[in-house]
Amino acid sequence: MTERNGIIAAGNMLVDHVHQIVQWPQRGWLAEIVHSERSTGGAPLNVLLTLAKMHVGLPLQAVGLVGDDHDGDYIMAMLDQYHVNRQHVHRTTFAPTSMSQVMTDPSGQRTFFHSPGANRLLDLPAFDRLETSFKIFHLGYLLLLDSLDMEDAEYGTRSARLLAQMTQLGYETSLDLVSRQGDPRYRPMVLPALRWLDYLVINELEASEFSGLEIRRSNGDPHIENIAQAATLLMDSGVRQRVVIHCPEGAWGIEPGMDGVWVPSFRLTQTEIIGSVGAGDAFCAGILYGCHEKWSLVDSLKLAHACARANLLCANAIDGAKTLTELQNFINEQPTGY
Repeated sequence: MTERNGIIAAGNMLVDHVHQIVQWPQRGWLAEIVHSERSTGGAPLNVLLTLAKMHVGLPLQAVGLVGDDHDGDYIMAMLDQYHVNRQHVHRTTFAPTSMSQVMTDPSGQRTFFHSPGANRLLDLPAFDRLETSFKIFHLGYLLLLDSLDMEDAEYGTRSARLLAQMTQLGYETSLDLVSRQGDPRYRPMVLPALRWLDYLVINELEASEFSGLEIRRSNGDPHIENIAQAATLLMDSGVRQRVVIHCPEGAWGIEPGMDGVWVPSFRLTQTEIIGSVGAGDAFCAGILYGCHEKWSLVDSLKLAHACARANLLCANAIDGAKTLTELQNFINEQPTGY
């Protein structure tokens, strides 16, 4: 039997219109934009294009829905440029391509003004007849895909049904969430999906919303014990192979039968950070590559941190991505414990 190979990423496809601003204004006041650019955004595009720029030769496929408009043309052209299979990226005249206006202040902090557009319409029929030669199926972002977030009488949600179908077809499955504070749907939307997952890669905000645990201490430091507890809760709720919770300071990973491990991130000064758009997806790309290649959890986390660090050095989600050789050389140059 031929070993499965490659990664499918599906879900939110959008265009980020990224603006660097001098400062965040008070309500009613003006803020100067000093630089603007357009880039692809959303989990599948960010993950796939980061993997493509790693030059590792993995088959890559996108699944999603875009509008019949200029932003949709741009997404299709970017997938072609990076040799990502777009056979299952469909177009619709019923909604525009999803887009975000992203404001990045001098600290690198980003604020999103998001128009869901065609992503609201992405539903189960879009996933019919996928090639079963691929190894990993990654979906993002839960809680931002209106049709897939709907209830399902048998599986709890339509996204859980989708992940069940992918599992039954032999894919290893992966999931990412959207960061949305105070959303009461976190537990009811996420729980049904967990039993159909091999990998869950989320940030500390999403982990806190799901678990109800305080993820940061009163002094602002990450509460590593609570992060570990949240990861264990998620693993115990059904995730089969790995749960990873990341934050700017580091990431906690856990696998079945192990206590978990904290791996610190690679340090950057505030002045070195140009933008953080897509940093979580770049991190996820590193984890997924490690999972695909059966790397150890620690080595996968180090690669993920290196991918995120490279992302932070550019304003958009893609331009900072490096080759795997460059990323490994950087990791090998770091002192022990860095």
